[in-house]
Amino acid sequence: MRTKLYSSLAALTLAFASLTSSAAIAETSEPEWRHATSLIGEPALPEDFEYFPYVNPDAPKGGRVRMAWTGTFDSLNLVPNRGVTPIGLGLIYDTLTTPSSDEISTEYGLIADALKYPDDFSWVIYRLRPEAHWHDGTQITTEDVAWSFDQLRELNPMYKNYYEHVTGYEVLSPTEIKFNFVEAGNREAPQIMGQLVVFPKHWWTATNSEGEQRDISRGTLEVPLGSGAYKVSEVVPGRSITYERVDDYWAKDLNVNVGKDNFDEIAYEYYRDETVELEAFKADRFDWRTEAIAKNWATAYDVPPVHRGEIVKEEFPQTYRGIGLMQGFILNTRLEQFQDRRVRRALNYALNFEEMNRTIFFDQYSRFTSYFNGSQLASSGLPEGRELEILKSLKSAVPEEIFTEPYVNPVSEDARQERTNLRMALDLLKEAGYVQRQGQLVNEETGEPFTIEYLLNGDSFERVALRYQTSLRKIGIDLQLRVVDSSQYINRIRNRDFGMIYTGWVQSLSPGNEQRGYWGSESADDDISRNYAGIKDPAIDELIDIIVNADNREELTAATKAMDRILMWEQYTIPGWTSPFSRVARWDRFSHPQQLPEYDVGFPTIWWWDEAKAQKVAEAK
Repeated sequence: MRTKLYSSLAALTLAFASLTSSAAIAETSEPEWRHATSLIGEPALPEDFEYFPYVNPDAPKGGRVRMAWTGTFDSLNLVPNRGVTPIGLGLIYDTLTTPSSDEISTEYGLIADALKYPDDFSWVIYRLRPEAHWHDGTQITTEDVAWSFDQLRELNPMYKNYYEHVTGYEVLSPTEIKFNFVEAGNREAPQIMGQLVVFPKHWWTATNSEGEQRDISRGTLEVPLGSGAYKVSEVVPGRSITYERVDDYWAKDLNVNVGKDNFDEIAYEYYRDETVELEAFKADRFDWRTEAIAKNWATAYDVPPVHRGEIVKEEFPQTYRGIGLMQGFILNTRLEQFQDRRVRRALNYALNFEEMNRTIFFDQYSRFTSYFNGSQLASSGLPEGRELEILKSLKSAVPEEIFTEPYVNPVSEDARQERTNLRMALDLLKEAGYVQRQGQLVNEETGEPFTIEYLLNGDSFERVALRYQTSLRKIGIDLQLRVVDSSQYINRIRNRDFGMIYTGWVQSLSPGNEQRGYWGSESADDDISRNYAGIKDPAIDELIDIIVNADNREELTAATKAMDRILMWEQYTIPGWTSPFSRVARWDRFSHPQQLPEYDVGFPTIWWWDEAKAQKVAEAK
């Protein structure tokens, strides 16, 4: 009996030890709280860092910076897919986390002081700072976070797609919220939730000063309540908006904000005409201008304030180091005439970039050869290694040339090369069913002329369009230019009512869910997505899934290069051009840290008003 009892006790002891061990293992495997998250390696800064290395922690506060923007606005509500909101409105709101401008895809805590997620990235919990509050003093809680998420996903198709990987959330407490994801393995998912803009539920669900119920689903010009470093102080609808620094901003002393938000006021003036805008800058109506037109940079600043040093012209190389960029003439493949790849390739052969670069760009540009141009994710040469394996494993067809020819853009250095390229264009068009009749390109079966409506937002790009129009006319294509104002342009883009537009995409070095909205099949019919071309390609859909679920950097890079290669060969975009610099002209009233961040010019966020410089400019005038 005693032996049996001892045996039972021994078994119980072993069982208890086993349970204790299992509990210890479970406890060990419980995710730890993190002060930051990075998609590439580990965050560079420890939890107790004092400030970002690219700021001046002693930067003086004060002064007013005047900025300009093209177009107009008619709403101060960021949530719904209605109206046009003003530039800078994000200044009044905080997010759960905030990025570092010196690191790639790294976020540090802002409203949230920490987050945690398991090794399979199947969920994330964010923990809010109890001291975080709105400008009216009300605490920011997880109820605001949950409500903001619901409103964005319900009222804005772009966010509905962006957050499609979220199956739901659990409000664990006023300061902790958990988001669950549809599948494990998406390492970007936890970080995406940290970028959520948080709106004040108590304000939007209350009545305004007139006793009317507010409605976050509609546009409004009522100044909204925020939580950020600035608040809206003055609005002239459609013309100007001014932001005022919040003296008692709850996060002004957080390490992620030290040395930032130094101007007392940031004002934006809107212009309908870019020529008028340029002249207004030279007349000292605003302080900072990023010059997008090569001709202006070369010729338009030959004025006394530049000669005297009151206006500084400077090229910043930092802007494009941490991103991949593509801009170009995007073809709307929802239209039958652009559904044949041979037609799209022909239009690239007809573009004489070299002549434009010589005559109107002052040889300042080179053409894009990748949707991730200038980054480590750009495809080049022929596919090899893991990229080649991925391409061969795809169930869907890809262009045969991918395996045999590196992608290159046609070159027209002289008249002979131009003629050769135009003949290539006509051969491709003939294969696609088009012929020239009396100098006009027509559909061989229907006789319908080949015309393209090119939609332009204002007239600043018109001189480029006219050059392309001339080239296309040589092969019988009628490029019809349609210049509209900003509001009409946005509405027509949303309605996919265009043949061709010139715009593009900025890519991070950690592509993920946003790729579905750029060229995934499901987004092609979504009027708010950035799938402007209407791409529905099963091979690209397969690659997006691999990118989103990649469990290591090698796999992500290989799949991204494979996708990039297909996008280039399918010629959904006639590649445009770029410069490795950001060209900036500014009135010399400001200073910045000696070393700017690696991936951003940082204006106006980390710059400051320099009283001595401002006085010198005033005296010179």
